[in-house]
Amino acid sequence: MTAGSSLATNKKDAQSLSMPQINIKLPDQSVKVFDHQPTALEVAEAIGPRLAKDTLGVKINNSKEVVDLRTKLSDGDQIQLITLKSPEANEVIRHSAAHVMAQAVQKIWPEVKVTIGPVIDNGFFYDFDSPFNFTEEHFEKIEKEMQKIVDANYPVVRREVSFDEAVKTFTQMKERFKVEIIKDLGAKGEKTVSIYDQGDWFDLCRGPHVQSTGQIKAFKLLSVAGAYWRGDEKNPMLQRIYATAFVDKKELEQHLRNLEEAKKRDHRKLGKELGLFMFHEFAPGSPFFTGRGATVYTELQTYIRELYKEYGYQEVITPQIFDVQLFKQSGHMSNYKENMYFTRVDERDFSSKPMNCPSHCLMFAHEKHSYRDLPWRIADFGRLHRYEKSGAMHGLTRVRTFCQDDAHIFCRVDQLQQEIGSFMQLLNRIYQKLGMDNYKIYLSTRPESRMGSDEIWDRAEGALTKALEALNLPFTINPGDGAFYGPKLDIMFVDALQRPWQLGTLQLDFNAAENFDLKYTGEDNKEHRPVMLHRAILGSLERFIGVYLEHCAGHLPTWLAPVQVMILNVTDRVNDFCDEIQSLLKKNNVRVEFDRRNEKLNFKIREAQLLKVPYMIVVGDKEAEQKVLSIRTRDGQTHQSIKIEDFMKTILEDIKERHLQSSMQGSTKKDNQEAHH
Repeated sequence: MTAGSSLATNKKDAQSLSMPQINIKLPDQSVKVFDHQPTALEVAEAIGPRLAKDTLGVKINNSKEVVDLRTKLSDGDQIQLITLKSPEANEVIRHSAAHVMAQAVQKIWPEVKVTIGPVIDNGFFYDFDSPFNFTEEHFEKIEKEMQKIVDANYPVVRREVSFDEAVKTFTQMKERFKVEIIKDLGAKGEKTVSIYDQGDWFDLCRGPHVQSTGQIKAFKLLSVAGAYWRGDEKNPMLQRIYATAFVDKKELEQHLRNLEEAKKRDHRKLGKELGLFMFHEFAPGSPFFTGRGATVYTELQTYIRELYKEYGYQEVITPQIFDVQLFKQSGHMSNYKENMYFTRVDERDFSSKPMNCPSHCLMFAHEKHSYRDLPWRIADFGRLHRYEKSGAMHGLTRVRTFCQDDAHIFCRVDQLQQEIGSFMQLLNRIYQKLGMDNYKIYLSTRPESRMGSDEIWDRAEGALTKALEALNLPFTINPGDGAFYGPKLDIMFVDALQRPWQLGTLQLDFNAAENFDLKYTGEDNKEHRPVMLHRAILGSLERFIGVYLEHCAGHLPTWLAPVQVMILNVTDRVNDFCDEIQSLLKKNNVRVEFDRRNEKLNFKIREAQLLKVPYMIVVGDKEAEQKVLSIRTRDGQTHQSIKIEDFMKTILEDIKERHLQSSMQGSTKKDNQEAHH
């Protein structure tokens, strides 16, 4: 080796030593090494060109949040690339489709100003400050312009600009809403903001976004509505266009079919058709349940009450209105005041209760308790009132007055795991009975605004995690979505149209015992604090009924159906026999009606089908003469010459056992599938 080559080698080694070595870990534990901070896209390119082409975003260090593929990675970062095949792909596609829609609108109508365009469940929206009102007639024009932008396959380029430069740029463009957002970011200490360019158009955004507009393969504009800027009625009214986008057209077409089916299943429409409930302007957000609707309501309560006895709950009744001092003590006044109703009586301030828990704490504190008395389980079907903004109310699923299958469990720390397990067992039993097998569990952790120390929250979150792991139940962390007094398990039921609904909940509360000075005497003869579990399985009965009607398309199981049997006569000659059948069914507490109208049989059958009555008994001369029944079930099956005693045995067992299906009719699941497909 010559002296020159040795010198060159030493120089090369010195350079390699001075260069940073960035190690990026992949899900399979392999490592990619770079001499600079790579972006997620660069990592994908290092793995292979096909992967790079399909990459849309990245998750870093087990975070649930998808961030932009242009994000710089640090040494030791563990990443999961989000591609076109990932479950999160549509989230990124929709984020970018919102920009494409905004670009298209401003291309067609330059006078329209942009505000925000977030991703929402199953789609996205964009709010525009427009001198005219958008209508659905504008959609075709906007979609054509969007397709031109997609076909142009503009690269989506991210750039960081200074706070002052961003304010100046958007001020010159007279985009005052963007300027307001930037100034808010500046007030929070942000020094720069991110802007995304696509073609000659750009928007303020933090991402994530696709590599180029050509990656957006399927989109559809859905509806238009008015919306106040930042949801404040004092702010300007904007035009909100709702839309959706998917990785491919097949997914989009399925979604659009589901939307059409959802319109048919809309519980507000079904509630009217089935005569279950109504609303009136004198009581906004407060449903009136008719006789038929109240039947569904009370049957659910009856079922839950039976299980309460089995699972060791006492049912209690508590007041509706309390002095606000109670809610100051519970923490509601400092954490939940905007959702409460207030009144002043006898120079004292009162509030309608938004929750049952404070009154249950008063009941626990009223008596002395020993460790032998615990767990102490009390249930309450009390009416609750919570203020919802008028624009947020929606049929039965978002109301101002409601009732929960609410219960609270006061227990020792060493009883927590058993009580959580018992709750999950009870929930699973009820959901299976109702044909609701498809649900997911989310562990919602501490919110920003909360009571109690971090140490208490660590204990509470740890206890829930341990219980779920011990029960071998899969769950997803939902960061920051816990109640102000404790973490919770949220049960997300997935309905027949694959839509998630939050129904059941279990909330772990170490704070209530401190606030109300709750105690029990332990085995050591010393005073100890109980732990409080807040739990509901159906959740709000109003919301549950709305969700369940849509899930089963109004085809309630026989035990829940307001009318279980409809008797249809072919001729008035058989009315005496029809009356006998009706009388027998009523004596056995079967909900039966006799349609004796002078109408054609097919008309009466159609009317009964619209009411989704599980069983129709058709009576003609033959049936009256032979004293047998012709049974028609709502799934279209007919059963001839059925003995009365055989039918009675079938329907009474159906009701007593609360069958989802019976031997004479197809299942509710089958009804769901037929309606779905």
